[in-house]
Amino acid sequence: MSLAVLYSRALAGMDAPEVVVEVHLANGLPSFTIVGLPEAEVKESKDRVRAALQTAQFEFPTRRITVNLAPADLPKESGRYDLPIALGILAASGQIPKNALDQYEIAGELALTGELRPIRGALAMTASMIFKSHEKPRTFILPKQSAAEAALVKNATVLAANSLLEVCAHLSGRQLIEPYQPDVAKSSSMTSVDFSEVKGQTLPKRALEIAAAGSHSVLMAGPPGTGKSMLASRLPTILPSMPEQEALESAAIQSLNGSYKIDAWGKRPFRAPHHTASGVALVGGGNIPKPGEISLAHHGVLFLDELPE
Repeated sequence: MSLAVLYSRALAGMDAPEVVVEVHLANGLPSFTIVGLPEAEVKESKDRVRAALQTAQFEFPTRRITVNLAPADLPKESGRYDLPIALGILAASGQIPKNALDQYEIAGELALTGELRPIRGALAMTASMIFKSHEKPRTFILPKQSAAEAALVKNATVLAANSLLEVCAHLSGRQLIEPYQPDVAKSSSMTSVDFSEVKGQTLPKRALEIAAAGSHSVLMAGPPGTGKSMLASRLPTILPSMPEQEALESAAIQSLNGSYKIDAWGKRPFRAPHHTASGVALVGGGNIPKPGEISLAHHGVLFLDELPE
């Protein structure tokens, strides 16, 4: 039977629900159809997948190809399904084995050369699977640029690949990919600014210390140049250290819009949106919901400069 079943994950706010990628090859006029509520960027994966397979010297089957992304009522967006679709075509056509595909969750955008490009929400993917104890734990196959953040979740096994050929060699048992080991030691707690650098300002410093100790909000008023922005930018450095759960939540939210940097692991976020930022930029939203500045400041500091504006 020319059918292959793989697993991936979508993004739905902070959640990363499981997506089953089913690839079926049938006789008939050659065609390539993707169903399952795909957005435009998912539909365009047909051309990326075809070019990547041909560049990697694989045979692209001249048959009727149907790709189903289940569940059908969940919107699918971004190029994260390129890699599982390509592997599904190879497995369904017998070019790679498909007996072990159910052990992996796969995501990655393909370049026309077969190289893998990073995806958004890699950390949210691994965190979602680990936190849902009722789901079967699987190994993640991700682009190397996305593996560093995904591997921050303890008990998550992540395989970092550079290209489609590397993934196929691993699945065929020819050259196995070793699990990625995150290097968070380089992420120091030191920042470019620190509260101890502030000289004078006794009363506002005391107010910020009380706010930091009790998780209070602060309203600062005064003429320009008196140090309000300078003090606010240093407030995260006196907040309590982040427990692992808070660090994961904060990092997963920032991972959703591709803004997370591995060096920021365990550091309280500081967000200072411009006073002309729109309501959507502050609160979040869109056809495919993405976090706004309020959510990106989760467990950190949201500084609304020029608040009356």
